[in-house]
Amino acid sequence: MAQPSTPAAPRGSAPHDSRNAWAAGGAMFAGVLLLVDGVFAIIKGISSIADDEVYTRLGSYVFKFDLTAWGWIHLILGIILVVVGIGVLKVAAWARALGVAFAACSIILNFMWLPYTPFWAIISIVIDIFVIWALCTEPGRSRSATA
Repeated sequence: MAQPSTPAAPRGSAPHDSRNAWAAGGAMFAGVLLLVDGVFAIIKGISSIADDEVYTRLGSYVFKFDLTAWGWIHLILGIILVVVGIGVLKVAAWARALGVAFAACSIILNFMWLPYTPFWAIISIVIDIFVIWALCTEPGRSRSATA
């Protein structure tokens, strides 16, 4: 007697795995977060360039840059983050690696920016950590496939 057949999965598709769904959704969310973090960095940069009195430094700190210099750093980083965020949303091959690299740069710069806006710098650091995690998690791979 013939066995009833089950519909075959479409060619090239992996079985449903909730980790893959999280990773794919996480990568999409990482692209959006890169855009948002980039826009925030652009706003920080423009406000620092426009007026040196916008931010006040809390106490003495090792990294003593002029606010105008910080403004240009944030402006350039923000533009790069927006471009990379768009690339991640378009699933460009180059965007994942650059997203991880520039999110890491953003973490370092926001750590150095802590004396000026501690609350927002910490929020940006947490966002960048999530972006790195999401972009380093490959949506097409499961742990059982590699074991």
